[in-house]
Amino acid sequence: MNKQIIKFCYRKIIDAQSAKAWEKLVFEDSYAELRLQMQNYPQHKQYPSYGELLHYVPEAAQLSARVAPAVTGYVQQLSEIMPDVLNNLGRRFMQFDKFKFEIINSHLSQPDKHQVAINFYSVPMLWHNTVGDYLLISSADEDTGSEMATHLMQLQPYLSICSLQESN
Repeated sequence: MNKQIIKFCYRKIIDAQSAKAWEKLVFEDSYAELRLQMQNYPQHKQYPSYGELLHYVPEAAQLSARVAPAVTGYVQQLSEIMPDVLNNLGRRFMQFDKFKFEIINSHLSQPDKHQVAINFYSVPMLWHNTVGDYLLISSADEDTGSEMATHLMQLQPYLSICSLQESN
């Protein structure tokens, strides 16, 4: 029987309206680090918004990678479990093994315009079936051919299947 191995990507957007304590810390520290890193570009006074700086100074594309270490510790606090992705029992369950930080928008003197995203990439999951609006999935690591723990999960905004592989 062919098995479908899938990976998910969850895009967590954080901005000035984010309410959870963890999100606020990511917001504040990423904004502070971005302000420091933008000083490496002499044009930052002429182009104080991230979009303008990116447009006129192509090297500014490195800013996301330079700011990412400021949030890495916060991502590690998640213990490799994706935030906000719940099974039908309301529990966080989906493990991730990679993440990518990106700056969406920002401005040197207007913190309310600062917006970032963290893209979380799941470990491989087995897709067993679709039940109504729910996916029946389990960890690919637990595939022993016998009984295994499964999760029913509904797709939600900013959560997508990012890869699909069929195997025997």
